[in-house]
Amino acid sequence: MNTDAPHVPVLLAEVLSALSLQSGDTYVDATLGAGGYLRAARQTLSAGGGIAHAYGFDRDPEAHALNADLASADDVTLIRRPFSEMVEGLGDHGVNAVNAIAFDIGMSSMQIDTAERGFSFQTDGPLDMRMSQEGMSAADFINTAGEEEIANVLYQLGDERASRRIARAIVADRPFTRTSELAGLIRRVIGRSEPGKDPATRSFQALRIHVNDELGQLDAGLVAAERLLKPGGRLAVVSFHSAEDRRVKNFLRDRSGSAPAASRHQPLAAPSCAASFEKPAKAVRPSAAEMARNPRARSATLRSAVRTAAPAWGAGIEGDRT
Repeated sequence: MNTDAPHVPVLLAEVLSALSLQSGDTYVDATLGAGGYLRAARQTLSAGGGIAHAYGFDRDPEAHALNADLASADDVTLIRRPFSEMVEGLGDHGVNAVNAIAFDIGMSSMQIDTAERGFSFQTDGPLDMRMSQEGMSAADFINTAGEEEIANVLYQLGDERASRRIARAIVADRPFTRTSELAGLIRRVIGRSEPGKDPATRSFQALRIHVNDELGQLDAGLVAAERLLKPGGRLAVVSFHSAEDRRVKNFLRDRSGSAPAASRHQPLAAPSCAASFEKPAKAVRPSAAEMARNPRARSATLRSAVRTAAPAWGAGIEGDRT
């Protein structure tokens, strides 16, 4: 693991403002990563009596190794589970309600910058991409899936217009084991570069999202947060991809009862449940200064909302409704 890679939490001040942490709060960092949000949360409350307890979730074992110092703190518990299992993970520690939850969706800097993890084509590495380092790898998928399935993943999760041509070439030329091999094939198929973007970018993004079931994990994580937050509890979600942001936006709109009607001729049915969140705060984007300091912040969006006293709705999420 490259521990010298920069680990810069995106929209940190804005996330802390949305979480509005108070002395004695129980806080959950759903995406521990390098520990940036969790460390900042503890520091914010250090002068006012401190946090009651902080829990950090991550399915990546390297995140836990990187935060070994936090694991030894009396007021911190690190849990190696995906955030979709927050209810069960906290339940194992006798916790069923918390004051604040933060999500930082997508890859961490340490994953991107470690060639051996296979997330990036900037340096050659094994075609892996698994956040948990378990289960199906990107190489397993593209070397065994059918052409149509590969094309659908590239198009639906990466908005790749050349998905069918790329999938056809993958099936014809496989097996692939290295990131450089796959990136080179995609570049040859597309044959040109967009200004400032490598032709392989969209395909690698799509494969990563698919291998890690990132959209399914997000849906389940939002439902878990709804169940766990106390009345007045705060939720903050930073996402970096339009499909992720759309899911968060629609979840909070639906749960707050503020989803717009489809049209005046065919309005959406009124919510059958009381609003479980207050009207979401306006989406926040990084400042020009932050994007200059940290280029990886440029696609980030923060959405946040406050939990009401109404019961949680349950598992239904209309993630793709615009």
